[in-house]
Amino acid sequence: MDNKIDTLTLPSPAKLNLFLHIIGRRKDGYHLLETLFQFIEFHDTLHFESNLKDNITVSPTIDDLPVEDNLVFKAASKLLPFRKNTRFGTHIHLDKNLPMGAGIGGGSSNAATTLLALNELWECQLSLDELADIGLSLGADVPIFVHGKSAFAEGVGEKLTFVEPQTPTYLLIKPNVHVNTGQIFTDKRLTRDTLPIKISHVLTLDGHNDCLNVVRELYPDVNEAFLWLKNQGDVKLTGTGACLFLAFKQKADAERVKQAVPKKWQSWICNGSNTSLTHTALDQWVEKNRKK
Repeated sequence: MDNKIDTLTLPSPAKLNLFLHIIGRRKDGYHLLETLFQFIEFHDTLHFESNLKDNITVSPTIDDLPVEDNLVFKAASKLLPFRKNTRFGTHIHLDKNLPMGAGIGGGSSNAATTLLALNELWECQLSLDELADIGLSLGADVPIFVHGKSAFAEGVGEKLTFVEPQTPTYLLIKPNVHVNTGQIFTDKRLTRDTLPIKISHVLTLDGHNDCLNVVRELYPDVNEAFLWLKNQGDVKLTGTGACLFLAFKQKADAERVKQAVPKKWQSWICNGSNTSLTHTALDQWVEKNRKK
């Protein structure tokens, strides 16, 4: 990178769990999962600017969250030992659109986007597998965002088999609640003995989310939204919630239902995608900079 100051802006997309089966629990307390991840074209935006101060700064600050606990800051810090030119630090600005506690992976996506961006800006020259290993220490969902391809995930979510499910239009609804993931995974009512499936069945399986009933019990607002959406189609929960979603073949049908969504709930229409928006934008940036 020599002595020039580089900037890079990348989208940081959300994901959906098209199903989420819990098939067991390890001795360390982590749950064994089978899930199908797909990206959606709904995203935050991160702006990276290299600097000569040899430090990491993040804006805006988040109330009641020390910067050292911010996943974006943590991800950037993980790459410090791998910089080829140690004179450069970075300032990262996050434009936040994805709701927190929704089960759509906003924080994990932000961390992965940070790893991917600084790997280029700092010329770390780490492979996607190496970045994913670093990302796993930040959260179980970070590797899927690092790799940037829809996948069937096993283990705690780190064993990925890339697949290409259909890419419908989705309607997302989020009640005004923040679901606590730890609370869901420690609840005694959570089903933990769903039978494993074969990889050959992943794309044809009409799977379910083992967390759904617990989330509905603990969060009445999610239950209310679920019952409302149930009248519109095959409603599903992503992750541990609180977002519910419906898939539509026609965007017009999604828009029709969205118009009827009660105003007290947030709602979005977005397309499914089997490639992360982050990777598409980063590839374009890399290609442009190679020509300079």
